[in-house]
Amino acid sequence: MKVVLFAGGLGTRISEESHLKPKPMIEIGGKPILWHIMKIYASYGHNEFIVCCGYKSWVIKEYFANYFVHNADITIDLKDNQLEVHQTNAEPFKVTLIDTGLHTMTAGRLKQVLPYTNQETFLLTYGDGVCDVNINKLIAFHEQHGKICTMTTIQPSSRFGVVNMDDDGTVLQFEEKPEDSGTWINGGFFVVNPSIADYLKEDMNDMMWERKPMYDLASNKEIVGYRHRGFWKCMDTMRDKEELEKLWETNPIWKTW
Repeated sequence: MKVVLFAGGLGTRISEESHLKPKPMIEIGGKPILWHIMKIYASYGHNEFIVCCGYKSWVIKEYFANYFVHNADITIDLKDNQLEVHQTNAEPFKVTLIDTGLHTMTAGRLKQVLPYTNQETFLLTYGDGVCDVNINKLIAFHEQHGKICTMTTIQPSSRFGVVNMDDDGTVLQFEEKPEDSGTWINGGFFVVNPSIADYLKEDMNDMMWERKPMYDLASNKEIVGYRHRGFWKCMDTMRDKEELEKLWETNPIWKTW
């Protein structure tokens, strides 16, 4: 299956780095988080990607256009203008980069790239989050339920510790970043049938994928949630980036390759 990646947003909440590059190009362990996401999919055999570019799209295009050189040992003969490649670590990726507009919302971006999915079921996610979801099981779940869209759902952990007290205010226990066992949220990592085009017919440039299209799918009972109880992490702030960097060095849970 082809993989569609949202990578066009402004990334304002991590502006310390996004003023220089698109958020999906911010590096974790020396590689863009977009690369990490692609490696997750590739580990399950999905190597064809359609990237919805927007903000500073040229940075993403330059990275992949020169990926071979960036990841190879080379000798450059400036006199004769020749380049000799000694060893390369290129990935078996086929990447289609579509400039979907600077201010286009996610539904509009998706609508623009639908022609590149060849009327086939495709995978879809955001360019700033990693997890250890089993893509094969996710696809099997999607096929089993026969809906237009399957959404991976996750249970977020609190950013803050919790203080448990009795009625008198006596502190009984401190709980560090507890999991909210009663709440499921959108974790990305969708599987989508080509009939999604029926939900993207009008002008979608100012519409979020997470609003009208998904709301309409829910109203028609055409979206199902795949409960993922494993690791999931979105890089929304510098604090998130620092936590991911630490995990990459010590325990890269999302590294399925």
